[in-house]
Amino acid sequence: MTKMTYVNALEMAINGTLTDEAVEKLRNLQAQLVKRASGERKPTKAQKANEGVKSEILGVLTTEGKQCKDIAAAVGISGQKCSALLGQLIEAGAVEKYTEKRVTYFKVVEG
Repeated sequence: MTKMTYVNALEMAINGTLTDEAVEKLRNLQAQLVKRASGERKPTKAQKANEGVKSEILGVLTTEGKQCKDIAAAVGISGQKCSALLGQLIEAGAVEKYTEKRVTYFKVVEG
């Protein structure tokens, strides 16, 4: 007998000829899909590292505004990475973005 695969189990389900082995295989598939859809995932290695960088960015920021390039230079990261992490901090409500004379500044949210 061949190994039960998801394709075989799905074919049996479509044809209405399910075996206990096919039912078990389909239940395993369902459990995997539910787990994947729930979004419960561990943070990746890069995400863990970025948490430390975010705290450094917050340490550099004050209530006075700073430009992204100044923050990136102080922390020692690229401008692109700084911009992405600042976006995450803005979304979290920890940092505020404002523009003066067509120049964008970032500052820590007070309160």
